[in-house]
Amino acid sequence: MDALRTKDTSSSGSKENVDVKTHHTTTILDDRRRAALAEVDNAKFSWFHVKVCLVAGVGFFTDAYDIFAINIASSMLGYVYGHNQKLSKNQDLGVKVATPVGTLVGQLLFGWLADVVGRKRMYGVELLIIIVSTFAQALSGNAPAVHILGVLIVWRFIMGVGIGGDYPLSAVISSEFASTKIRGRMMTAVFASQGWGNFTAALVAFILTAAYKSTVLSSPSVTDLKGVDYMWRLLIGLGCVPGCIALYFRLTIPETPRYTMDIERNLGQATMDINNVLTEKKIEADPDAPVERTPAPKASWADFTKYFGQWKNFKILFGTAYSWFALDIAFYGLGLNSAIILTAIGFGSSKSTGVQAVYDNLKNVSVGNMIISAAGLIPGYWVTFLFVDHWGRKPIQLMGFIILTVLFIIMGELCL
Repeated sequence: MDALRTKDTSSSGSKENVDVKTHHTTTILDDRRRAALAEVDNAKFSWFHVKVCLVAGVGFFTDAYDIFAINIASSMLGYVYGHNQKLSKNQDLGVKVATPVGTLVGQLLFGWLADVVGRKRMYGVELLIIIVSTFAQALSGNAPAVHILGVLIVWRFIMGVGIGGDYPLSAVISSEFASTKIRGRMMTAVFASQGWGNFTAALVAFILTAAYKSTVLSSPSVTDLKGVDYMWRLLIGLGCVPGCIALYFRLTIPETPRYTMDIERNLGQATMDINNVLTEKKIEADPDAPVERTPAPKASWADFTKYFGQWKNFKILFGTAYSWFALDIAFYGLGLNSAIILTAIGFGSSKSTGVQAVYDNLKNVSVGNMIISAAGLIPGYWVTFLFVDHWGRKPIQLMGFIILTVLFIIMGELCL
């Protein structure tokens, strides 16, 4: 009996020692994690932050260029492949809406994959999809079995999947590498690249129109516009150039420390990445400390519903998501159809006839889109960049929605 009691006492003592050791190890890991995250949040603005902004920003630039280039390219497609020099309503809708539909699929798919396999592993894959699908659009051909517009719709949907992947990945990576003081400006700088992408699409269209002026004007008739066929292919195809430039940097960017620590549970690697790219001061790591990796808890729908089932959490998710939804109705609805709107109000129309009217219309539409981007879109981004950390996110967003509401009411009244 005494031997049994001694054995039980020994087992109980060993268990208590293991519990104490485990608690001590967990405390060490928690302290080191907090220290590492503090370094990220308090890091001074550095060249690495500029690199992240540029690498992510080039993606947003490419996304906007590829999405809104079809706004002018659809007019070119109408002259070459349309009936009576324009696409039908269904054809025009198809080539324009294919990308946003693909974007929805890409956001859900890549957002999920980014949490499962990591940001770094997926960052660059979505850009490859954009590059390949953009290049394929420029090489699309017509055939008796498949009309070229059908081919374009398929490739633009695939391109949209890549663009949809780029949106969450670039935003998350920029946010997770940004320090607290500069996070607002970093995110704004990345998103501001959309304005430049929109402007560049119109600028390239204007340059191509000027470059092919003699070819267009020397065309035998409006039903034989080979020069315009070159123009829309170049306009869309050039959209893959900035993506190719950014691809290498995306494939070599390190994993974000927050993912490495909280999902992979690899504190040592996260500490190394922070030391290499973000801080001048080295975070000390005791090589003898027990820092073995532990399995991360699996996310589940039950956790999701439990967390967002609380009103205080749900209202933040709903408010943010609905704000994007409401904004994008106007942003994409008007942005993808600005060529039609400009022509309807007389800006893009021409008093000339024949091939001269084709040239004048394409030139005027390109100029009109450049004016819209340069006068409104780009300044709006950079005003936010200057004041987002002074005025706050919410006041700026409220001001934006109030101004949009007033402008839409005025435009609606004028159109009645």
